[in-house]
Parts: sequence; structure tokens; C-alpha cells
Amino acid sequence: MQPGLESLRFDFAGTRAAGAFAPVLVGVVGSGNLEVLLEPAAGDRCAVAVETSARGFGPTWEAVLRDFHARHGLAGVTISINDMGATPAVVGLRLEQAVAGLVP
Repeated sequence: MQPGLESLRFDFAGTRAAGAFAPVLVGVVGSGNLEVLLEPAAGDRCAVAVETSARGFGPTWEAVLRDFHARHGLAGVTISINDMGATPAVVGLRLEQAVAGLVP
């Protein structure tokens, strides 16, 4: 973890196996934006690691990620997010872009 960043970890039970796919990277780390990396993982879980410059927003991150997971239920996926103060709407957009990029 870099100084000044907050690290958050979330884990969800998956219901939809993503299968084999090449890693997907969307977005950029810049002011008000973020990057999202989806990578295949073993098992039936969806693990999410968030590194963010906006400290103290853990409950907001959890709400956005729970909503995303309720829609997609990804299993066998690791999601890494590097954030520089993106709004929840931008987070949702980048997550949707990443899922759209899943190609077996």
C-alpha cells in the first residue's frame, strides 16, 4: 500500500462462473477516475481489492460493489481497482465496461 491510500477488501460468493478469459483492464488512474482489472481466479468467489485515495468511503464502496455483484454474480474472478477519487457512477461504469470485455 502506498502512503495516503486506503486498502479495502471485499469477497462475494459467485453464482455465474466467468470461465477462462484473458485479463481485462479498463479506465485510467487519474483524478476523478480509476482503473479496473478483472483476472481469472480459482474457485467460486469474486474477490475485490480496492486501493483508493479517497479515505473513509468503505461503506460506499461496499454498496456499489454489492449492487454490481447482485447484477452479475461473477465467480472465479479477482477484481483489482486503483482509484483516484472516482464517483460511484464512474465506478459502476468502469465495472460494467470490464464485464463487457470478458471474452472466453
